[in-house]
Amino acid sequence: MAGAKETPRQKLISLMYLVFITMLALNVSKEVLDGFGQMFEKIADANERVSESNNLLYENIEVNSSEKGGKWIGHDRTAKQIKKESDAFYNKIAQIKTKITEKQKLKDPELKKFSEMDKGEALDVIWFKEGSDKASDEFQSMVEEYRGHVIKVFGSQYPSSIDMVEARFFIGDMNRNVKNKDNVDQPWLAANFKGFPLISSLAKLTMMQNDIRQTEHDVLTTLMGKELKMSSTVNETNYTSLLITEKGAYYQGETFDGSIVLGRKGGAQNPNSVDLKIDGRSLKESDFDLIPGGIKLKVSAGSPGDHSIEGSLVFLSEGNESKISVKQMYSVISKPNSAVISADKMNVVYRGVQNPITISIPGIQDSKVKASAPGLKRKKGSKYNLFPGKGKAVKINVSGTLPDGKKVSSVSTFRIKDIPKPSGFFRGKSGSFTLPKSSLERGSVSAKLEDFDFDLPLETKSFRFRAPGQPSVVVTGSKLNSKVITMLKRIKSGQSVIISDIKVIIPTNPSYKLKQTTPISITIN
Repeated sequence: MAGAKETPRQKLISLMYLVFITMLALNVSKEVLDGFGQMFEKIADANERVSESNNLLYENIEVNSSEKGGKWIGHDRTAKQIKKESDAFYNKIAQIKTKITEKQKLKDPELKKFSEMDKGEALDVIWFKEGSDKASDEFQSMVEEYRGHVIKVFGSQYPSSIDMVEARFFIGDMNRNVKNKDNVDQPWLAANFKGFPLISSLAKLTMMQNDIRQTEHDVLTTLMGKELKMSSTVNETNYTSLLITEKGAYYQGETFDGSIVLGRKGGAQNPNSVDLKIDGRSLKESDFDLIPGGIKLKVSAGSPGDHSIEGSLVFLSEGNESKISVKQMYSVISKPNSAVISADKMNVVYRGVQNPITISIPGIQDSKVKASAPGLKRKKGSKYNLFPGKGKAVKINVSGTLPDGKKVSSVSTFRIKDIPKPSGFFRGKSGSFTLPKSSLERGSVSAKLEDFDFDLPLETKSFRFRAPGQPSVVVTGSKLNSKVITMLKRIKSGQSVIISDIKVIIPTNPSYKLKQTTPISITIN
C-alpha cells in the first residue's frame, strides 16, 4: 500500500513486473505482436535487397579502380574499409539475434508465432542481469566505434554526411543516457531494449542492421556520384536503378518518400521523361519530383504488403535517348490498432487495494492516450491505479490518436478478487504451536495476508482469549491485558489456550470488511 515500507519480497515482485511496463504481461495484444513481427520480416527483406544493391556498387567501384585508377583507387580503399567495419557490426547483431531466438524456429515460415514472442528475458539476461556490464558495454562501444570510424573515413571527405551518421547511431550523451518521457536521464540501452517483448527487440536490432546497410549505401552512392560526369553516356550497360528510402517499412496511409536514382555513378543529370508504374498504375507528374539522377516520389504508400515500381527513366545524352530500366519493391506494414494494457499484479485485480496498472499504445504519446474504468485514476504518464468496486470483473476502455489523426481503441477485462483470509499470528507463529508461559505473557496478537502479492499491513483491533475451565475474555488491542495474564497463572503445563475472533482492519482502508481471521492454538510447556 501507499506509504508502506517495501519488504524484500515486495521489491522482488515489483521488479518482476517493471520489465513488462510497455508491452508485456498477459494482456498484450496479439495483433500488436504480430504487427511487430510483420515489421521484423519486412525490414529483414529490405536489408537483403539493400545488401544486393551494395554488392553491385562495390563491384562497380572495384572495376573503375582497376580500369581508371586515379581517384577511384582511393574510393575503392574507402569502400573496402567501410565494408569491413559494416560487416563486422552487422554480423555481431546477427549473432545476438541468433542467440536470443534459439528457442524460436524463425526459419520455418509455419512456426513464426510472433504473437507468442512476448517475453524479453533472453536479451535481458545478456545485457541487463547482474554481471552483464561487459556485454552491454561491448555492444554500445561497437556502435560508437562504428559511428566514429565511418565519420573518420568518410565524413572527413564529405562533412555533410556527418549529421546523418551521428543521427542513425545516436546512443545518448557522453554517459550514454537519453531523456525518457519524464525528461529524466535513462541509459540508452535500457530505454530501447530492457523489458521489451522479444519480437520488438528483434525488430529494433534488424532496423539497426538496416541503418548499417543504408549507411554503406549512402557512402557508395556518394563515391560513385562524385565521379559521374555530365557528358557521360547514359545507357543500360553501365547504369542500374536503385531505390533509396528513409526507412525500411512504412505505415499504411503514410506518404512514401522513396527516391529512384542511378546506382553506378549517381550523376547530376535529371531524367528527361519518366515512364513508371506502381502496382500497374501509371505515375502522374504530380506524383513525383525530378531530382539529379532520378526522381523523388510523393505518393500514398498504399495498403499493407509488397508493392512494385516498374518502368523506365529516360535520359538524353548527345541527342541519343537511353532508357534505364526500373524494377523495385517496397513494403508497407499496418499501424497498431489496439492498446497495450498490462496488469502489474498478473491477470487479476483485488478489491480493497490500489492496483497498479500500466496502459500505453505503441507509437502514441501517453498524453494522447485516454483510459477509463470504474475506480481507475492516472498517476503519471502510463501509470494508473485501479481501486475496483463491486462485481466480479472490471473493463478498462482505452483510446488514442495516431500521428495521422486517426483513432484506435481497445477494451481489456480483469477479474476482481477479494483479499484472502488473514492468518492469526502470535510472536511470529501461526496455527498450532507450543510456547512457555512467560513468552505468552509478553507477546502480541497480529494478522498477516500470507502468499498475497501486495505488502498490505493490518492492524489488530481486538481478539477473544479462551483458557480451560475459565470464561473467555474479549481483549481490545493486540496485547494481553491484566485480566488475561491473571488467567494464565491458573493454566497448567500441557494445557492449551485459544485466541480467536481476531478483528483486524486495513489502516488505509478501514471500511473494507476482511474475511474472518484464522484462530491460534497455543500449548503451554
